[in-house]
Amino acid sequence: MKILFKAFCCAVIISCIFSMTGFSGACEDIESKVFRLHIIANSDSEEDQDLKLKVRDEITTYTEELFANCKTKEESMEAAKNNINSIRSKAREVVKKYGYDYTVNAYVTNMSFDTRVYDDFTLPAGEYDALRIVIGEGKGHNWWCVLYPAVCVPSAQDDIGSALNDGETEIVTESDKYVVKFKIVEIFESIANFFRW
Repeated sequence: MKILFKAFCCAVIISCIFSMTGFSGACEDIESKVFRLHIIANSDSEEDQDLKLKVRDEITTYTEELFANCKTKEESMEAAKNNINSIRSKAREVVKKYGYDYTVNAYVTNMSFDTRVYDDFTLPAGEYDALRIVIGEGKGHNWWCVLYPAVCVPSAQDDIGSALNDGETEIVTESDKYVVKFKIVEIFESIANFFRW
């Protein structure tokens, strides 16, 4: 009886692994097609969190103009890299305008994100390219959005599906179907991150 139970458990585990293979691959494809924005506040104080949102408003307005003619993620990333000094300056202007002397760092990087639920879609955990802006010590809660496709700019006309195929669009827009799979991908990403360091 024990042998049958162990065999059944092994079969279930193997079945889960095989069913996750396609889903995990689709999540990696999503990572490769999305360019995110990540802004980190100095601290979790109400004032610092409010300042983070003011920086967000300035940066999303500025990047709307900057990325207006970008047709791909790669073009958006290149525009961000080529204009990183002006992006940093815009963020610093906001910080100074409201009376703070925090440093501001801005750079394009590839970084780990947890599963993130937005209003109309969910992005699975993974390693995403991102424009990252760190205010001061960067020890506060952060704010995330998507720069390509242009989802978080003030007059965004794109939706997340504009850069994805039908299967990937279903994953991000019908996330209720994939709650458990998102969690498994997040666990796998956590384990992978542990071994990367």
